Amino acid sequence: MNDITKLLGSEAETLLGHVCRGVPADTIHPPGPDFVDRVMAQSDRRPSVLRNMQALFDHGRLAGTGYLSILPVDQGIEHSAGASFAPNPRYFDPANIVELAIEGGCNAVASTLGGLASVARRYAHRIPMILKLNHNETLSYPTIYDQTLFAQVEQAFDMGCVAVGATIYFGSHESRRQIMEISEAFERAHELGMVTVLWAYLRNPDFKKDGTDYHVAADLTGQANHLAATLKADIVKQKLPETNGGYRAIGFGHTHERVYSELTSDHPIDLARYQVTNCYLGRAGLINSGGGAKGATDLGEAVRTAVINKRAGGMGLISGRKAFQKPTAEGVELLNAIQDVYLDEAVTLA
Repeated sequence: MNDITKLLGSEAETLLGHVCRGVPADTIHPPGPDFVDRVMAQSDRRPSVLRNMQALFDHGRLAGTGYLSILPVDQGIEHSAGASFAPNPRYFDPANIVELAIEGGCNAVASTLGGLASVARRYAHRIPMILKLNHNETLSYPTIYDQTLFAQVEQAFDMGCVAVGATIYFGSHESRRQIMEISEAFERAHELGMVTVLWAYLRNPDFKKDGTDYHVAADLTGQANHLAATLKADIVKQKLPETNGGYRAIGFGHTHERVYSELTSDHPIDLARYQVTNCYLGRAGLINSGGGAKGATDLGEAVRTAVINKRAGGMGLISGRKAFQKPTAEGVELLNAIQDVYLDEAVTLA
């Protein structure tokens, strides 16, 4: 086990000792070994969906905890294959991506249609697979920001996936079409017994104002989470909040003063708790993204994100570039460090 306190450095006391007052711990539905029985079984999900959700929970180093550590590798489309895999060319081969997830003790691997399909017969029975259905490809010029379906739900089912994933750019002009597409896709996935995972991202140039990027504001990402849960996402992927007050700064939409005066504070765990709150108080599991690779600080940043997510009531972390853009041993070490946070009983719900 890693020394979590040491990795948190000067933030250790404030992150490990904080107690959420605005939305108390006893009001949310936290992850746990009984999450499917305690929470999901109350929903309209088919038994096959519950079985596949349990399969996610029962795999890897976090098996039996109710937490998730997922390796996502769709960056070959989202950021280009060269930008993603040139730092470590072995990952141009999807087999090595899946092997990293297995060796790293992940609950699941999430990737593209071609990537998973190319190795599905070898790995579908060895690790749960999540097929990412849509992408923003970056070869179009001038650059556009839109999510396009690359795959059909039935293709995920046929290759043995336990879940499908998709992105919606909430806040963009294209979001209404994406909402309709993914609503239909998620309903079909549930019919076929698969879990649904939504990358509930924000995308609008006006969400940056006066030097602050409100794409990572707690109030705006919280509303994106609420929309994701409304679309029946079983798991919501969201960036860790870094600020708040997006509605007020940009001057649009609807909010309430209590969001800022009582339900949140400037503490990072309170901001993440507000994200969980908007996931139907935890009925839809919140997983935060690990962010881009930066080098020497990656391990500490990944552990910090995991601590905030866990103490806020989140369900885990989905971290890709920080792991696969390193030598395999270092990537495994980083994934294991994330998992150690969820295995450490001293890191409790705030």
